[in-house]
Amino acid sequence: MTRTAQRRTVEKAAVRPVQAPPPAGERGRRRLADQTRAYAFLLGGLVCFALFSWYPAIRAVVIAFQKYTPGAPAEWVGTDNFTRVFDDPEFTAAWRNTFTFTLLALLIGFAIPFVLALVLNEIRHARAFFRVVVYLPVMIPPVVSALLWKWFYDPGTGLANEVLRLVDLPTSNWSNGADTALVSLVIVATWANMGGTVLIYLAALQSVPGELYEAAELDGANLLQRIRHVTIPQTRFVILMLMLLQIIATMQVFTEPFVITGGGPENATVTVLYLIYKYAFLYNDFGGACALSVMLLVFLGIFSALYLRLTRSEGEDT
Repeated sequence: MTRTAQRRTVEKAAVRPVQAPPPAGERGRRRLADQTRAYAFLLGGLVCFALFSWYPAIRAVVIAFQKYTPGAPAEWVGTDNFTRVFDDPEFTAAWRNTFTFTLLALLIGFAIPFVLALVLNEIRHARAFFRVVVYLPVMIPPVVSALLWKWFYDPGTGLANEVLRLVDLPTSNWSNGADTALVSLVIVATWANMGGTVLIYLAALQSVPGELYEAAELDGANLLQRIRHVTIPQTRFVILMLMLLQIIATMQVFTEPFVITGGGPENATVTVLYLIYKYAFLYNDFGGACALSVMLLVFLGIFSALYLRLTRSEGEDT
């Protein structure tokens, strides 16, 4: 066989028959089947949200304007529930404690996860071990964590005061003192919840291009300058979003006051969510509880909208 014949044989073998596109009707059926499956998966999520999120929220708004007792017909009372809640002496204390708790959580607990993420990002050995150690408090059930800290804060035999006695330092009432109770709860909440935040920061830090740090080092920037001019700008979006989520979460603090202090001492740790619990399950006043819930919902909704608008405007300016 000559070379020309061999080349023609190879070319014929390499040529594959071109498959004709399916008819328009078959393409339409395939597209419809794909869309049907997609909407079926979406429908499951929408049903879950409707049953467990949207319906309870709408129901709470309705009950806020009713005199509601389970098993009895509801009676519309207009804004009487809101008026009664406003006149409650605990109302002012609950909002004041909630705002104070949120501010202290930002001052104490917002920077700590970022610093820990910076440290973990620089560790070269035993990375997985240290990440597990940081995330471990998140895996402990919140009530168990609160009970552990309640024992830790015990003014008599608690570990905190025992350590202070060993080093000849004055002891504290911790969660039993009106002046120190709220700060003690902030420490508990920060310890219990910072693990997830640290991992999110760590993921954001690892996405920062290394060339930026190398360029900063060549320009003579020290560690703090690199953090200020490279790390923070590159992770700005994550920082702003986590700050918003932390504010929303701390405004809804409940487990720590409920388990550790019971709202005391002297209403020093009564928060809005704890007051909602008292109205619903201690006073059997579901209308007042829902009225408080609506107030908190409206406040957080307005705050979130303003926060996102301001941060978006700043991002566009830069």
